[in-house]
Amino acid sequence: MLEKVVGVLGGMGPEATVDFFAKVVASTPAQKDQDHLRIIIDNNPKIPERTEAILTTNKSCFLILLETAKNLEKAGADFIVIPCNTAHYLYEELVREISVPILHIMREVAHTVVASLPECKRLGLLATEGTVASNLYQKEFQKVRVEVIVPAPQRQSEMMDAILKIKAGHAKDSARKQIIEVGNLLIKRGAQALVLGCTDIPLVVNAGDFPVPVFDSTQILAEATVRFARSATGKHKARR
Repeated sequence: MLEKVVGVLGGMGPEATVDFFAKVVASTPAQKDQDHLRIIIDNNPKIPERTEAILTTNKSCFLILLETAKNLEKAGADFIVIPCNTAHYLYEELVREISVPILHIMREVAHTVVASLPECKRLGLLATEGTVASNLYQKEFQKVRVEVIVPAPQRQSEMMDAILKIKAGHAKDSARKQIIEVGNLLIKRGAQALVLGCTDIPLVVNAGDFPVPVFDSTQILAEATVRFARSATGKHKARR
């Protein structure tokens, strides 16, 4: 089997990139080292804060994302994945400048939810302020007629505070408690399932923390990465 070389545009944050890489390795059917995928990772934590870029329309974030994506392309990546949900606000701009495919995390999550939980009509989203404000998940799930509900403004601020705590590497117990509380409030409002729509969130919570199905965007992207890399060259396109 001729496999594609994976390019990971990482560093947002570094721990989330490590988690993504581990999940790709765990999701790869392998009996020996040589069965695993070749993966080129540019762990670039110098990329400016994505939520700030969305709320202020700061262009510096896109320019550094683009530079990093081009580094991966030059290094030999056959396609690129971005284990950061909020950065997908700039997905369409990146696609126009990069010649290799870029997987789209929201599209992969939407496909997975519909395939595994077709009865779901209301989905709760746990994500950054930038991801929520840019309607990235709302747009994808509207296509499959699933309503996305998000935390109330005060609770969304608590979510962002929790995510920043995770990124800072401290008070993770406090962050975990905040996220679980906000998630349970979404369930009370009718969410039939939850999406962990920030790749930092799975570092402190997991599916067993909630009484409804939970979809880990990092895990879903990892599995999509393995499928895409192992698909027949030239016959598999990124979801559009």
